[in-house]
Amino acid sequence: MSKNIIIVGTTDTKGEQLMMLREKIAALGHRPLLMDLSMGGKTDYTADILPEEIASLAGKSMQDMFDADDRSVITVWMTEGAIAKAQALLADDSLDGIVAVGGMSIALIGATIMGKLPFGIPKVIGTTAAMPAYVGKLFNADDITVMQLIMEIAGTNDLIQNAIAQVAGAICGMAQSAFDHRQMSLPKPSIAITQIGFSDQCAKNVEHLLEEKGYSVFPFHAQGISDRAMDKLISQGFFDGVIEITPAGLIEEKFKGNRAAGLERLDAAGQRGIPQVWAPCCLNLTGVGPTRINREKYMASGKIWHMDAIRSMTRFPEDELLEGARMYAEKMNAATGPIKLIVPLKGWSSIDKPGDILHDPDQDQLFVKELKRHLNANIVVEEVDFNLEEMGYAKALVASLEAYMG
Repeated sequence: MSKNIIIVGTTDTKGEQLMMLREKIAALGHRPLLMDLSMGGKTDYTADILPEEIASLAGKSMQDMFDADDRSVITVWMTEGAIAKAQALLADDSLDGIVAVGGMSIALIGATIMGKLPFGIPKVIGTTAAMPAYVGKLFNADDITVMQLIMEIAGTNDLIQNAIAQVAGAICGMAQSAFDHRQMSLPKPSIAITQIGFSDQCAKNVEHLLEEKGYSVFPFHAQGISDRAMDKLISQGFFDGVIEITPAGLIEEKFKGNRAAGLERLDAAGQRGIPQVWAPCCLNLTGVGPTRINREKYMASGKIWHMDAIRSMTRFPEDELLEGARMYAEKMNAATGPIKLIVPLKGWSSIDKPGDILHDPDQDQLFVKELKRHLNANIVVEEVDFNLEEMGYAKALVASLEAYMG
């Protein structure tokens, strides 16, 4: 069955290669639609969607592009217009896959467009700029495939033709094989949970207890990417409830930790109104290995738990802990559905149990008191006499979720 493939690029700089890609996709039996995001340069190639249309969708004209003396501003305008066009094509059932080919500018624009499309729509970026410092920005938390093109996209030699043919094959093969994103569903009831290595046993216990009760469980590793991807899936209508064992990506974002997950972390479930039960795993702890920004500040306490050559943990300083409490209270207050935090009094992870160097129940209580001080009166914070990794704590999480689900 023929699929609609959107090609994103700039014909003023990569016209010959984009024409080649369009021809390859058509030869494979699909319908290519070339979206030209040229920002004012002269082009000899005609696209299916012209820059003038893209600019107009952002409320601008090509004259605005010519007059603007700031490439970053023009890029924002073209990106806004391209997102609007892609979403309109999707709504019209005219977008089954999308591919962007070019250097870093088009790779970033393409990734931004793709990030606004649903999970399951095939997304491919072919770029010469897939170096480690940038590639994380391209993937973000989206289901994007990045293909590294090892030579500059110029000319029509055999190396270029081979690379373009592979890009065409990748997007066409994915579009042919992909499920209809509108028909994808999960068994009901489905529960998403977050976890990291310091809450592994808790996650296993929760998963076991939920599955015994007939729930389907989908774990996400809260390393700053997978937990953001979970939020995106929630916003698309997946999952019926959430147990946030490790919601720490928010405080990590605020204080530039290694597991930063964005300031919008935790919004999706609250906006949808699905039941949420939170644990506080690692809301009190942060990484202090050699990759940590401002490492000296966090090393100052002397309370360091070492795991290996690149991973160590310490406690957040008190001022950051209190600010974090206020941030989490704001997220909980904004939830439109039932939400609850359950605090384990014997440590919030496997590495801050009684007797561990990171165990500090008095400081943990400062977080809890500050959180309660800012919470709406109807939101419950329950405290239980367990460590987070004990079965009794997992039972408390599951029982609370079940009460909300019922």
